[in-house]
Amino acid sequence: MDSLFQLSSRIGESLVAGGQTITAVESCTAGGVAYALTMVPGSSEWFHRSFVTYTNQAKTDLVGVPQELFIDHGAVSLEVATAMSRGAQKAALSDYSIAITGIAGPGGGSRDKPVGTVCFGWADPDSEVSVERMMFTGDRASIRSQSIHHALMRMLAIVEQGR
Repeated sequence: MDSLFQLSSRIGESLVAGGQTITAVESCTAGGVAYALTMVPGSSEWFHRSFVTYTNQAKTDLVGVPQELFIDHGAVSLEVATAMSRGAQKAALSDYSIAITGIAGPGGGSRDKPVGTVCFGWADPDSEVSVERMMFTGDRASIRSQSIHHALMRMLAIVEQGR
């Protein structure tokens, strides 16, 4: 399995080759994706900014997630991940974006959305958003770590497909 540094380096190389940029918007990982991406020397060439949107209000204020989505689908949903990804891409004027919203635990889960439920959104330069809902196991740190790794793995595949 590639390390976060290796994944981030490969994402950066692909973005530089295409003259493109990326941003991240994170809830349950609280900046972990941004941290991983900026471990790479020279990442300021391709990493624009990051949004940590831990509350619903922050998701609305910073990246424009409509309140109706929280009411209709909940904060941890594919619909909210899509809106987060598009909103971050637009707010940062980036080519790509990564969005993560989930329940890392130990509390906060429900029967329909247990602890370990994480929704992702990845926007490409055409504003097409790929979304995915994953179920991770383990403690809070493990769920967050798995989420960051998964987000970067999928982003690498999307970025490499785009060049």
